[in-house]
Amino acid sequence: MRTRVAVIGVGAWGIHHVRVLAGEPRCEVVAIVDPDPGSAQRVRSIESIALPGPRWLAIAEPVLEDPDIDAVVIASPAPTHAALAIAALRANKHVLIEKPLALDLASAKAVAAAAAACDRVAMVGHLMVYHPGVVRLRQLMQSGTLGDVHYLHATRANLGRIRRDENALWSFGPHDLSMIDFLLERSPVSVTARGQSVLQPGIEDVVFLTLRYETGEMAHIHLSWLHPRKERRLTVICANKMVEFDDVAPEKLRIYDKGYDRPPFTQFAEYLTIRDGDVYIPSLVMEEPLRIEIRHFLSSIEQGTRPITSIESGVRVVAVLQAAQESLAGDGIPVTVRR
Repeated sequence: MRTRVAVIGVGAWGIHHVRVLAGEPRCEVVAIVDPDPGSAQRVRSIESIALPGPRWLAIAEPVLEDPDIDAVVIASPAPTHAALAIAALRANKHVLIEKPLALDLASAKAVAAAAAACDRVAMVGHLMVYHPGVVRLRQLMQSGTLGDVHYLHATRANLGRIRRDENALWSFGPHDLSMIDFLLERSPVSVTARGQSVLQPGIEDVVFLTLRYETGEMAHIHLSWLHPRKERRLTVICANKMVEFDDVAPEKLRIYDKGYDRPPFTQFAEYLTIRDGDVYIPSLVMEEPLRIEIRHFLSSIEQGTRPITSIESGVRVVAVLQAAQESLAGDGIPVTVRR
């Protein structure tokens, strides 16, 4: 039996959820919710979307009350995510919630509590965790061939669409924070963040944040929608090798056999030797990350398994975002990441 799905919100990103779901034989899009009267025409204008005739609704309540709907994808504006997710879970629906899970830690934990109280799949749309390049990078890190992690550096920038309901931290930050959470498998203990509001007062267009970990690693992230070119890059510096994930480049992963070798100590001049080896480009089978994410959601529903990007991962990311926002407000003061 196919999973019957409703999509709440078909804006710039939600419309892609409809596109991918419409092409999945294991599910059926039975309802679409969006208050914009032009939303139906926008969806129908995309030739790759073939829908047999879903219900079009302006509000979510009829979807949540319908016992024939199995799952809900929440792709509405970020301030609505937590309340809709809690309502859907209490209505006994499986939920896929777009990032960020919530706009504060208390609301994120409330979603987690609602998920724990029901036997439904609850998953956060941390898209980059499903990217084949990121999955391969995690495999490399877990294999031990790269050596211990020293630090990570991420850039997510573009001359892009301006948001009015969230700053660059909350709009772009969940992507890189969820990747780093997935790769390191631990949370930072503190964060510092500084930003600048150029185009709109009080909404930071550019943010720089630094994470520190109890085990010694650090991560630095540059986020901006005021930038001359599109960059989507994560560099991981390890003891043995260095790796660059570049989602804009044709070759998504590059492994650099570069670093410092440490022979037995005799005198300082001979202690560190630079190793400048080859660059490897591993072969990747590329597929659209959203399609992989949607299939994982459907498989988790069918098999009753815990999704990779569980609600708990969403709570961890929101905890870092909240601490970073507090640091932004304090012009870069270090803020402890609460659990």
